[in-house]
Amino acid sequence: MHRLSEREWLAYKQKNKDRARMLISCEDRAGIVAAVSNFLFAQGANIVQSDQYTTDPETGRFFMRIEFDLVNLADRLESLKDAFWPVAENYGMEWSLVEAKKRKKVAIFVSKEDHCLLELLWRWKSGELHADISVVVSNHPDMKETVESFGIPYRHIPVTKENKAQAEEEQLAAALDVDLIILARYMQILSPRFLDDYAMRIINIHHSFLPAFVGAKPYEQAYRRGVKLIGATAHYVTEELDAGPIIEQDVQRVSHQEDVETLKQLGRQVERTVLARAVGWHLEDRVLVYGNKTIVFP
Repeated sequence: MHRLSEREWLAYKQKNKDRARMLISCEDRAGIVAAVSNFLFAQGANIVQSDQYTTDPETGRFFMRIEFDLVNLADRLESLKDAFWPVAENYGMEWSLVEAKKRKKVAIFVSKEDHCLLELLWRWKSGELHADISVVVSNHPDMKETVESFGIPYRHIPVTKENKAQAEEEQLAAALDVDLIILARYMQILSPRFLDDYAMRIINIHHSFLPAFVGAKPYEQAYRRGVKLIGATAHYVTEELDAGPIIEQDVQRVSHQEDVETLKQLGRQVERTVLARAVGWHLEDRVLVYGNKTIVFP
């Protein structure tokens, strides 16, 4: 992994210092792209990337992600938002406008398996994940030394049936004010209260055998059935277990030659890659949620 030098980091910040991202969703109708483009042109902005999608041009929902550069963006951001309100109201838009250089605060939850956690830490250290990792929270002490070697605080909060409510209060306090929680193979179910506080701001990863091989030892079950594909799914967490809006998936073809341990190893490789992609897209505001689906502009 390549870690950004001070010179490269300064160049990155300079490139993005006046760059903004706008996310838009609304009922589709003629004139939306023109209205947004004309507004930005009138403000003196230069559009550098624009992606859009409609579920149906006649009666569907329209989604747009646009990046633009505007001189002295930080000083003009609030006035820019105020000026855009009439456009947004005219089209009934749900929208957001953020500075690209602003780093989101992240908390990572983990249990005993380390492959997804390490992938995130390596990518963060190399500069690939544009975020500030505030804390790693775990119900086990195993990763403490590893995490702290990256200069990141580690909170060991044991979770049992008897103390689950109290433990969640401590977890919420540890993750206070973060923009995103990543479940990097965290093997505890979060309560509805927890999910309400971080709606569509918790990303989970799991193997893609569901719903075929539910419960313990899924790779053993898959091996006995002679599966030919293994994979992973990264999704936002909802109250319906492992059924939230999917952000990213991938698969690895296998054959009768792989034993259970090889299947597990290949599964871990897919899991860490899929989770890192999903997290990266969320951090770059590339994901819009639509019902129980996502629109992703990678």
